[in-house]
Amino acid sequence: MRNKRYEDASSALDDVLFDGMVIMAGGFGLCGIPEHLITAIARKGTRDLTFISNNCGVDDFGLGILLGKGQIKKMISSYVGENKLFEKLYLSGELALEFNPQGTLAERIRAGGAGIPAFFTRTGVGTIVAEGKEIRQFNGEDYVMETGLTADLAIVKAWKGDVEGNLIYRKTARNFNPMMATAAKVTVAEVEEIVPIGSLDPDHIHTPGIYV
Repeated sequence: MRNKRYEDASSALDDVLFDGMVIMAGGFGLCGIPEHLITAIARKGTRDLTFISNNCGVDDFGLGILLGKGQIKKMISSYVGENKLFEKLYLSGELALEFNPQGTLAERIRAGGAGIPAFFTRTGVGTIVAEGKEIRQFNGEDYVMETGLTADLAIVKAWKGDVEGNLIYRKTARNFNPMMATAAKVTVAEVEEIVPIGSLDPDHIHTPGIYV
């Protein structure tokens, strides 16, 4: 069996980071975010990054650290209201933003992980969200086409995991982390507690180790 366990976040990211890549970062607000992996990316100095994440942390924590270092060129997000630096960079044209309704963002990631290139939703029809996108009628209602999302790397945060990469998330950390683990070429998991193989109830595993 391939060794999937690394001593620290920096070594886990060796050979997977490159300038201009697309990274998914799990969590909801500041809950369940892979903070040690984010810090490791900041230290490695990888630049021109596109991040797919529900939000962008705050000014001095989470993805806000990477914003402060000028490492992010684009965000694909749902909520950015807690980050003043994000607002400043966006309004000045230094940061690109692809804004999504939260449910649409979640489904775009899930679709990407399931190999679904696009889907139709009523969310956003008749608003700026639908501008430039295909509109199609189903049962007399308009729907807007949204594309699935994939990434070069997903960084996720789990509560428990074993050395095979089977993961269990806790409470709010189940927002975005499980679906992102399926939608990237490589997934690196930050885990609070590593347990022996066989300790996790198979019925309780949220991310099977094959994705990690």
